[in-house]
Amino acid sequence: MNPKQTKEELLYQCQNYVDQRLQRIQNTIFDIQQSLTSETKSTAGDKHETGRAMLQLEREKAGKQLAEVQKLQEILSKIKLSDSEHIHLGSLVSTTQGNYFISISVGKLTVENQFYFAIAANSPIGKLILGKTIGSSFNFNGNTITITSIF
Repeated sequence: MNPKQTKEELLYQCQNYVDQRLQRIQNTIFDIQQSLTSETKSTAGDKHETGRAMLQLEREKAGKQLAEVQKLQEILSKIKLSDSEHIHLGSLVSTTQGNYFISISVGKLTVENQFYFAIAANSPIGKLILGKTIGSSFNFNGNTITITSIF
């Protein structure tokens, strides 16, 4: 698989990660809505109000998670898979310590038995390598890491 195809596969895996997360959150919101509408007034009024308040808190939490996922979708939509001499959003970077795909923080991904770390541009390593070129070095956790290729 050539580097362009690898980047396309990594982007697909990142999008799939976000889609699955979005589906889980939407299911949670739906379940909370169902619980809120089916909650009926019982003779124990305080218990009812406490239950509704807990559901409202869960709905707020799910709403925040939904907003986070929408931000991730926005970042993914901005990724350009074009090659460049400088590391940017969408770059595939090989270093002496590992391979990175600059996108969103997903973690370890595999393409054809090769491991890549999908990291956000604003992550600690992402901040260190953005704009760098092949042969540049940076220090991370006491290690000097050299960039060996950029696609």
